[in-house]
Amino acid sequence: MADFVPGLELSRLFYTEAVQPILGSKFPVLPYSAALIGRGSEVLGFDDEVSTDHDWKPRVLLFLREEDPAVGETLRRELPTEFRGRSIDVAARGVLASVEVHTIGGYFRDALNIDVDGEITADDWLTFPEQTLRTLTAGAVHHDGAGLQDVRDRLAFYPRDVWLYLLVAGWWRVHPEINLVGRTGSIGDELGSALIGARLVSDLMRLCFLMERQYAPYSKWFGTAFARLECGPELQPILAEVLHASTWQERESALNTAYEKLGAMHNALQLTEPITVGVEQMWDRPFKVAWADYPDLLAAQIQDPAVLSILKRWPVGPVDQFRELLWRPHNRTRLLRVFEAE
Repeated sequence: MADFVPGLELSRLFYTEAVQPILGSKFPVLPYSAALIGRGSEVLGFDDEVSTDHDWKPRVLLFLREEDPAVGETLRRELPTEFRGRSIDVAARGVLASVEVHTIGGYFRDALNIDVDGEITADDWLTFPEQTLRTLTAGAVHHDGAGLQDVRDRLAFYPRDVWLYLLVAGWWRVHPEINLVGRTGSIGDELGSALIGARLVSDLMRLCFLMERQYAPYSKWFGTAFARLECGPELQPILAEVLHASTWQERESALNTAYEKLGAMHNALQLTEPITVGVEQMWDRPFKVAWADYPDLLAAQIQDPAVLSILKRWPVGPVDQFRELLWRPHNRTRLLRVFEAE
């Protein structure tokens, strides 16, 4: 078995040493792009030796401006069946192929159900699964003669007003529940309190991704990617206290500390006037919650009428809130109706 090489590096070597020489010889004037994007832990840079036990191999995606079956046929005929000690699948196209051949338009239509040459609306952004956006903008482009990077740049992150809307929705996922950690715990339901605390940890982590302008990956790599955020090293031990707390008082205290840290992150973005986080007593109840009016202050900065309309009708966030039910690209047309004006 060959020594482990991270998949992104293996892809680069595979393209440079095996694929590019064939294309240069057989199709010297062909405009194409070569990359590793889309599916796979290696695209996100999180693969390791364990990842190699299935569907992991030298792999490159080729992007053409127009379909040309001769490219795939030539590569299937000319490429070896092994590269640097690892077998390769030289099928011209397919889920398990080592070399996939696509048009740029066709690839992104399959991935997001969108025409990448057309307008990308607020509705579109909110019905793109965030984890898919991360896979399409991560990875690496080895050669770009067909304009692949231009499309990736368009998808690099949410437009400003969509971003503000998502921040508003993110804070609204936290605010209604932060006092419930104490309320459930105070009646002896420590399991329920811990469950709410864990959900709040997830929501606060998602806010961190938004504030650092990074797409969050799916659950398998969510914590790993969070650890690599700028705020990760400081917040990880605090959020771990929430998860490991044995009493609701400990859980509440750690959550308030985390909330204050996110308040400092918000102020650093300079999206609104600086906000002071206050710790408030809930009526006469023995619960303390950190609080600042982020949703209203952020909403006041949104200018795009389309985003404001969505905020008024659907203030709960993007498709990821119900991605377990509808996640396939062809279902996005149904999800668009959620955001349509009446």
